[in-house]
Formats: sequence, structure tokens, C-alpha cells
Amino acid sequence: MPAEFIKLYPENPDPRRIQHIVDVLRNGGVIIYPTDTVYGIGCDIFNQKAIEKVCQIKGVKPQKQNFSFICYDLSDIADYTRTVSTPVFKVMKKALPGPFTFILNANNNVPKLLNSKKKTVGIRVPDHSIPRTLVKELGQPIVTTSIRDEDEVIEYSTDPELIYEKYKDLVDVVIDGGYGNNVASTILDCTSDEILIVREGLGNVDEVV
Repeated sequence: MPAEFIKLYPENPDPRRIQHIVDVLRNGGVIIYPTDTVYGIGCDIFNQKAIEKVCQIKGVKPQKQNFSFICYDLSDIADYTRTVSTPVFKVMKKALPGPFTFILNANNNVPKLLNSKKKTVGIRVPDHSIPRTLVKELGQPIVTTSIRDEDEVIEYSTDPELIYEKYKDLVDVVIDGGYGNNVASTILDCTSDEILIVREGLGNVDEVV
């Protein structure tokens, strides 16, 4: 069966549709959704089979994939990361919600969840109501990874209808939240005392560091 194509408006996501998508996630479904940067593909962090399916779609091994978790807010991070230093926490508080991914030292929960030996995890709190509402209703983060385009000029797919055509036989739900961005998040490595820029993306580092 092809994926459901569900229209949601970021200003006011329909609660019934949100609940339906949350049920899909709880049942091990894989979804594609908009963020404040590019469209993402992901699933419930507690569903191992769904994580494996995401890896299969991306053509990577679970042990090698650099996943990030979409959280509702910063209160979730202590469940998955080691203690964050005060300077890093101040930067995160300033930057989030926003187009940043923070690489943090993972605690023992993360390797168990991802079935890998990962010692770090990316944390995202996007400035976008759809993924944050999904996470809030689900009651836990979702694993996320970006959808890339094979096009040499455009790195990321932005049109939800084209995304649907490409992925409709691979995932369970594609959310149409309007056109996405084609610039990914800025990645900041905060695993040591010094904050390092891994990738410059949509987030302006000078405004938060």
C-alpha cells in the first residue's frame, strides 16, 4: 500500500491528523515530515525495526548512521545525553527552537536504542510546530535524518509532492507541510569544552555562540 499523503498547516496542525500520525509512529511506522530546515525522515526512537527500515531507505547500516533526535524542548535531553556544561546549555537555550543540531555525548540509553556503539547523539528542537507537536503527543523524541536529493544542484528535496512520488512505496506517511528549505541545519559539536562548527547551515552561529 502506498503511503498516506497528509496535509498539515504549520500555523494550526489538525489535532486529529496529528493523533493519527502519532498512532502510525507508535505502530512502528516511518514518516516524512517538514522541519524548519529540510524535510526529514524518521520514526519512534523506541522501535528498532522502524529504525532499521529508515537505515534501509537511506542505504546505510544502523551502526554507522549519524542520527539525530527531534525533541520537544530541552527538558528531553537529559534522558539521552551526559551532563551538559553550563556554557553549552546557555548556547542551546539561546539557539533552540531553531535550525541547529547539537552533537552531545550520549548516555547509555542511546546505544541500546540505536543498537550501535555510538557515543554521541545529535539533538534537534526545530522551530516548526509539526514535528514538535508530533513529539509532544508521542511523549518521546523521534529519530530523524534528512532527505537528500540526487540532483547535483539541489542537495535537498523541497517539494512535498515530489517527495511523496519518490518515497510513497517506502514509508507509511508523507506530511505535506508546504515547501521545505534546501539548506540543512547548522551542526555544532559540543562534546568537549570548545564548541566546534561541523557544518554551517541555516543557523547563524554568531547569534548564539
